[in-house]
Amino acid sequence: MTTSTNTTKAGPRARSGARARTNAAAALLLTPFFVLFVLVMVVPIGYAVWLSLFSEKQSGLGFGGVETVFSGLGNYSAALGDPAFREGFLVLLGYCAFYIPLMIGGALALALLLDSALARARRFFQLALFLPHAVPGIIAALIWVYLYTPQLSPVVDAMEAGGIGFDFFSPSGALPSVVNIALWEWLGYNMVIFYAALQAVDRSILEAATVDGAGAWRTAFSIKVPLIKASVVMVALFTVIGSLQLFTEPLILNKGTGSAVSSTWTPNMYAYTAAFDRNDYGLAAAASVLLALTAALLSFVVTRLSAGRKPKKQKHPKAAAQQTTTSQAREESTV
Repeated sequence: MTTSTNTTKAGPRARSGARARTNAAAALLLTPFFVLFVLVMVVPIGYAVWLSLFSEKQSGLGFGGVETVFSGLGNYSAALGDPAFREGFLVLLGYCAFYIPLMIGGALALALLLDSALARARRFFQLALFLPHAVPGIIAALIWVYLYTPQLSPVVDAMEAGGIGFDFFSPSGALPSVVNIALWEWLGYNMVIFYAALQAVDRSILEAATVDGAGAWRTAFSIKVPLIKASVVMVALFTVIGSLQLFTEPLILNKGTGSAVSSTWTPNMYAYTAAFDRNDYGLAAAASVLLALTAALLSFVVTRLSAGRKPKKQKHPKAAAQQTTTSQAREESTV
């Protein structure tokens, strides 16, 4: 009787001891990640918020030294009150309206084509479409600046020979030029994500849909795309965040090309100009914080929209095919 009581008491103690050891091991393994996260994410964000609350002013008639004074939300008011900063968000809005549908639609279409039964040399096309992403953004922008420049670019010469005149550096051509560079860089990357998700789809589901009479288009858009919805949402979220961080491509177009892209064309370029051209670090930090808040808000909206709509319960394709076969058999027996 005593032995059974001791065994019963030792059981919960052993389980609690094992749980404690597991928690300690998990904490030990996660500690390096959290330390790096705090150092490279939390601390810089906190410093930017702190820096945005101060501004530098010169005392007297400009002959005195520069002193740092607490301005509260003054830098935020200055950024929001600057037309250049507000116009940068309008540029981003137009950029997102062009870029996001083309990016997600193009990458998804290419992935569906590679996943189809008619595709040939899949490995070659995967590599060929992914290679532009391996080129650094600055190099890619420089390549396209050369291809956009008249009297240097064979593309522009071919377009002019065909009677097509288009100025890639004009006010109406600057936005399509930047969108084209970003598409060239990221289309293959997102295509690989979609293609990997399509490869994980259970092939028996597709076979059942084919038996049920679904064609290639119906199978692609009614079965494949809904099954990789999580990947589509993830790519859409990252694309939105990346679009708000637009900086490298317009910066290269702004340097010595005579382009309509100004030094404050996007909010990121506005913060860069405020910090390194005007030495106004408080204003630059405020602009960066406002841009980060906008990215967080849009990320929340995209996540809620994707999670808010619950798909209707549909019959499994196998069950649908079996039900169709059963009904046909009943009709034949009745006849």
